[in-house]
Amino acid sequence: MIAKHIKKLDSYVPGEQPSSTKVIKLNTNENPYPPSPSCAEALKTFASEKLRLYPDPDCHALRRAIAKVCKTTESRVFVGNGSDEILALAARAFVEDNERIDSLDPSYSLYKTIAAIRNVPWLGVSSLDEAESLVAKKNAPSLFLLTNPNAPTGEWREMATIANFAKKFPGVVLIDEAYADFSRGNCMALATAEKNRNTIVMRTFSKSYSLAGLRVGYCVGPESLISALYKIKDSYNVDAIAQALALAAIRDQKWMKANALKIINTRKRITEELEKRGWDVIPSESNFVFAKPPKNTKAAALFEDLKKREIFVRYFKGKKTGDRLRITIGTEPQMDKLLNAIDELIIR
Repeated sequence: MIAKHIKKLDSYVPGEQPSSTKVIKLNTNENPYPPSPSCAEALKTFASEKLRLYPDPDCHALRRAIAKVCKTTESRVFVGNGSDEILALAARAFVEDNERIDSLDPSYSLYKTIAAIRNVPWLGVSSLDEAESLVAKKNAPSLFLLTNPNAPTGEWREMATIANFAKKFPGVVLIDEAYADFSRGNCMALATAEKNRNTIVMRTFSKSYSLAGLRVGYCVGPESLISALYKIKDSYNVDAIAQALALAAIRDQKWMKANALKIINTRKRITEELEKRGWDVIPSESNFVFAKPPKNTKAAALFEDLKKREIFVRYFKGKKTGDRLRITIGTEPQMDKLLNAIDELIIR
């Protein structure tokens, strides 16, 4: 009754969502600041009468607003039920049954799960150079998922580097820019370029817009690829309330950018404070840091000790990630409590 590949599937494990409001939650890269006040106003004034009607199946108003911000046309914009839906659709639209999906490793662990659900192989490569070598050997996948800045490391790659890779790549390159608003730059110009044939840039409202609870994401790319996604999406994939609030959020760029700047400034301070304490912190362009505790301190043990103090961070097992913690950037008071707890747990 259940497909064989589903029986063998290791499902994606999201970060823990504690029920207690006392927890300092630094484990799922949520924005610690509220969304634009215009979102609350949009919710307050949303006519309940609309709930008996189906939402706009193609999110026209929201797509026009996104297109304006991204300096492109509505026809090059797709809106999904979170970025995760877009990833699942891309795996269906751009990958044949005998083809493969690749990404960097480590990166967003859902990518491997997306491939498994699609019942195609996944390969994790250590760098774009390694990915290019596969292209040269005629062993390229049909879809490459590239998080930039990367998760969980926070590393950022220059647009020129990615553009050079995409130019050589025979399939579709999907650049996941969930954390772009916390970075020094982005690759949207690649997606909006008229000559672009194979590059999609994906964004989310979950991080910089503080709307993780809504589940709205979008991507920009060539009309042919965007049209393919619309062919296979659910009939009404983004509900009416989500469309209304996301529209209010994207129209308030000033609010979003101010919150992003606060997070960037806190990230800089926390990086410096951790390094003073002997941590190895990978330079981050995201709303988190990926940091290795000082000698004689195991990341897994510190993760558990912090959890006992109701401070949640993220720990990923494995050879490439098991010696570090991913710490979401919270408010200044939250980060101070984290540092105090670390000082009490780790004797310097």
